[in-house]
Amino acid sequence: MNTDRLFDTLREEIRKIVPAEIDISGIEFEGPIVVIYSKDFEKFSEDSNITKQLANQLRKRFDIRPDPKSLSDSDDVEARIKEMSPADANITDMFFDYDTGVVMVEATNPHVIVGKGGQLLNEIRADTGWNIKPVRAPPIHSKTISDVRGYLRHNREERTEILRRIGRKISRPTLESGEQFVRMTALGGFRQVGRSATLLQTKESRILIDSGIDPSSDGFPYFNVPEMQPLSEIDAVVITHAHMDHCGILPVLFKYGYDGPVYCTPPTRDLMAMLQLDFIKLIYGEAKKAPYEASHVRNEILHVIPINYDKTTDISPDVRLTFHNAGHILGSAVAHFNIGNGFHNVAFSGDNKFEKTWLFNPAVNKFIRLESLVIESTYGGAKDNQPSRMEASQEMHDLLQQATEKGGKVLIPVFAVGRSQEVMLVIEEMMRTGRLPQMPVYLDGMIWEATAIHTAYPEFLNSSLKTQIFQQNENPFLSPIFRRVETSAMREEICHSPDPCIVLATSGMMTGGPVMEYFKEWADNPLNWLLFVGYQSEGSTGRMIQRGRKDITVHDRGRNIKLDVKMNIETVDGFSGHSDRRQLMKYISTMEPRPTKVIIGHGEDRKCMDLASSIYQKYRIETKAPLNLETIRLK
Repeated sequence: MNTDRLFDTLREEIRKIVPAEIDISGIEFEGPIVVIYSKDFEKFSEDSNITKQLANQLRKRFDIRPDPKSLSDSDDVEARIKEMSPADANITDMFFDYDTGVVMVEATNPHVIVGKGGQLLNEIRADTGWNIKPVRAPPIHSKTISDVRGYLRHNREERTEILRRIGRKISRPTLESGEQFVRMTALGGFRQVGRSATLLQTKESRILIDSGIDPSSDGFPYFNVPEMQPLSEIDAVVITHAHMDHCGILPVLFKYGYDGPVYCTPPTRDLMAMLQLDFIKLIYGEAKKAPYEASHVRNEILHVIPINYDKTTDISPDVRLTFHNAGHILGSAVAHFNIGNGFHNVAFSGDNKFEKTWLFNPAVNKFIRLESLVIESTYGGAKDNQPSRMEASQEMHDLLQQATEKGGKVLIPVFAVGRSQEVMLVIEEMMRTGRLPQMPVYLDGMIWEATAIHTAYPEFLNSSLKTQIFQQNENPFLSPIFRRVETSAMREEICHSPDPCIVLATSGMMTGGPVMEYFKEWADNPLNWLLFVGYQSEGSTGRMIQRGRKDITVHDRGRNIKLDVKMNIETVDGFSGHSDRRQLMKYISTMEPRPTKVIIGHGEDRKCMDLASSIYQKYRIETKAPLNLETIRLK
């Protein structure tokens, strides 16, 4: 049976379930869901049992949307919503999604738009024909989110065609003969940290998990292997989180022929686009050629299908994907794959943190089914036990106090996403409570924009922080101590100012970016301090400095200069978004169900082998630490 016949059969089944008095104007596969368009959208809304019945009987995800032809022009609707909404709602922005017929209304007081018992909201919906969703306006405006939403809005027809093509590919007929199997090929990030990429293969499908770059060498994954060719035959790309060593080379796939879906969480989509575009700027700023252009990032955005935590989605004829919180950075996910309707279940941990942090809840390790686990080992060595968050906070306090009392400046290299926001929270608490004197904390690079994206997705933060922000009305990210560095002139002024200050700047491994401008100016002064709070990969400038090297060669305006490092160098452990050795072992020991096979990746050679050996010896689980280009049969 071909795809068209399958689709026709599905249409017939839908029309048998939906009452005859409800008009259906169209049925389409759009990505992983079946979309039913209706001029009687309100009738569907009134009877939620119809959607449940469709899902239960046909085992598909359904979305009921207003007929696009019935939707009023967005400009007219925007004016009407503002007219019907009370002034104290304080509407700040609106985002129209023609794909779904949803208009997201950002407001300072969104409950006002809802009205008593939802009465006002229903009136607005009936008046405009759109599905109105009031949401709390983020306290910091994100240019990235606005640009992404605007781009999707202005390219909605192309986006719809992409989703329909993807939907038909997912729903294609399956092979009727041949032995089922599941195997994975290590394409990058195994026995190393960087360029993470794994190809998951079944009888029916090829799925790429992550597509990262090596930050210390700009190395690519092994995309030239036969299993990856042609790129157009890859069914899906799944991105676990937005760090560049996991998503940095994804636009290259679109440059060379990939035209399929990208699955990730909503925050990952926005953070990923932000970092990739910034990467292009940094490369050109160093007079180098970038591996991709902004047009490839924009094409990537059109192909992203965002999925929230705990929502199961078909991504190929025989694979279903569910994201769970990984606790690493905003939107980071443990990717769980259900293959062949229970034939085999494998979870990719991505980078994870099995501890409640200042930002996130611990990584999820409870699943309905699980046979194989692919897990990171960044801090998997026998001695890689880190201090608690409280111990790390105290150590940072002591070092900052020592540095600022002597009138020195403190430079903290950070990743724009994750560690920046955690360090901000800790410093803000110190200054708010008087444990440290008030002084400016400058944010340079993409930190401010990344923080804005954090404030736009409060549902991905831990419960304590959400309570502080939305119920206690105390948003630490809005503290006046934080100052955004917006120009090179401002950066130069900070560099030469005699006053003590703290600077958080990218890149986190000192492989480029604005952090190097401060380092060049402050490195030779023994009153200044350099504090490392995140992982420094082998070969990076940060790792060399961390190991005590005093003569560092850096690039400066087209020439190389040698610096004599006299500033104080310290490492504050405990801020990492990676699980340490104890947490990794606990993650596996408390996992439900216990996997029968564990694959170790994302760690230096010695640490991968050490963790693999320990897991086998303690839990008697079959454990492997493959090299890049190795293929392992999971079942």
